[in-house]
Amino acid sequence: MKDLHFYLELEDKEWKRIGEQKVRHCARAIVVDEQNRFYFVQITRDDLFGQGTYIETAGGGIEESENAEEAVLREVKEELGIESELLCKIGIVSDYYHAVNRHNMNHYYLCKMKNRGEQELLDYEKNDFQMKVLMLGYEEAVKLYESQTDKKLGRLLTNRELPILKVAKQWIDEHK
Repeated sequence: MKDLHFYLELEDKEWKRIGEQKVRHCARAIVVDEQNRFYFVQITRDDLFGQGTYIETAGGGIEESENAEEAVLREVKEELGIESELLCKIGIVSDYYHAVNRHNMNHYYLCKMKNRGEQELLDYEKNDFQMKVLMLGYEEAVKLYESQTDKKLGRLLTNRELPILKVAKQWIDEHK
């Protein structure tokens, strides 16, 4: 697996910084299948980030007992119900969520779907976020990301993930 070494540093321009930012290491994935369809999580929320429905990559915090590669495969299985294999590490996006005093170090991977089953969601993911799986073509995914920039959280997610999606698409096109 050859790393792409993409790096992006983003600031939170949506919320005012109100305290020390706790660092959280996350593992996130662009997941693609044999037909070059992409898999994302759709979340619907009404909380301190506001009300809205958003698209984002599968992923979350790296647990103490695992490395980023293990975490991303686990997160993809839980949130998308997909067993996958790593194609490459895309890179890192450093971003901030001032609303919750968090500095995220997002380790992004490109993963290929092997098998698809059922999601393994936690109660809050089912009930509070109403997490659903979206299977999209590249252009459709880009349009959904761009359409959510009318809300603060949507802008943060899009700024973080759209550049990663574009790098992933370029890698896929070069490796056909």
